[in-house]
Amino acid sequence: MSLAHTTVLLWVWGSLQAFEIVEKENIFQKTPCPAFLMFDNAAYLADMSFELPCHCKPEEVSAVVWYYQKHLGSSHTKVLTDFDGRVLTEAAQVRVGSDMLVRFSIRLFSLLVFRAQPEDSGLYFCGTRKGDYFYAYDVDIQSSEGMVATFKDEGQEPFEDEYHGDLHVFTTFWEWTPCDRCGVRGEQWRIGLCYLQSPDLSPRYHKTMPDVVSCGSQAVPRKLRTMARDHTPELLVRSCLVSCEKRKTIREGILAIFNYVSKVGSRPWVPQVPIQFHSQRLGHGLIISCPGARPEHAVAWDKDQQHLYRTQYLKGINRSMRVFIDHGNQLHIRFTQLSDRGIYYCWRQGVRVAGFRLAVKSRGHYQVSFSDPETRSVLQLTLIGYLLITAVFATIHLCRCCCYLFHCCPNFSP
Repeated sequence: MSLAHTTVLLWVWGSLQAFEIVEKENIFQKTPCPAFLMFDNAAYLADMSFELPCHCKPEEVSAVVWYYQKHLGSSHTKVLTDFDGRVLTEAAQVRVGSDMLVRFSIRLFSLLVFRAQPEDSGLYFCGTRKGDYFYAYDVDIQSSEGMVATFKDEGQEPFEDEYHGDLHVFTTFWEWTPCDRCGVRGEQWRIGLCYLQSPDLSPRYHKTMPDVVSCGSQAVPRKLRTMARDHTPELLVRSCLVSCEKRKTIREGILAIFNYVSKVGSRPWVPQVPIQFHSQRLGHGLIISCPGARPEHAVAWDKDQQHLYRTQYLKGINRSMRVFIDHGNQLHIRFTQLSDRGIYYCWRQGVRVAGFRLAVKSRGHYQVSFSDPETRSVLQLTLIGYLLITAVFATIHLCRCCCYLFHCCPNFSP
């Protein structure tokens, strides 16, 4: 190839790179901000994480500020960022039940909210530090409490649609998750959230379909929202079977060490996934989370060779269940027993990713921690009992004082 041809190719390649950079820089010029602020409706299940992109902003604005209001026109507005738009939070550092102000992150003008709770429902505004709004969302976080599970293998069917005059209440299902196990029978499910259709909705809210929004949307009048309150989210579960992909589970360095040890004596047991050891005191509760898993992921649990299927271990199937899986894919063991000892394997998106070797000890020193739910429950019950006794004591003495003041107390002296 001649020098001239090479020069032309380099020039063309540089022009394409420059064109790509210009396109990325001018992405906000393609989406003009609306003259009248509208709200995009979005619905999620509790404990999920979601992202709200700021689809438009003036070209001269270099950083956006996100605001939150519980209701439109509320006098209380939360500022969800510093005024330079540089707040960053890692999802792994967020605990369940934390305040929203410590569960969000700003990345590339987008707002990320981790482990959303029903209290986070409301209006989210993308704007400037001066309070000028460009884009807005109407977010509905639906609670998983009372969530109904439907098992297709048992012939069960989802809820039927409800009709109340012009109001139509129904369930909108997401896509099926991948099979949660491979090589053996697994399960897959899809989440269904509550939606409604009515001509009486507020016109200021964007709708994916004509007159259709989620049941907790701000566009729904209070009267209609009350009528749709009993329509809870649903979980549709069915069986599946897929083959496993061949993959390398053990690093070559670890295998070399095990091969060296095997020359000295018998070959040791080689775990196929990372194993974490945990010792739990007898009679206390335990919650195990799958590393890197989110509520929308396909997560499964096994105990040794026993598969813990949702058809038997999903939360809410039996009120007296001691071992169950919640809707956030966490494994709960209430009142740990000696029979709970073993290795609990976690599957994520059809791949076994981790194991937890659980040892149960009947004796030993137990370190009290205020982060322990059982410790907090005992302290709350103790405090409530003390307050009740104090209230009864104060009431009795107050009554006696009133009797003596008004000479209405009976005289038992002879």
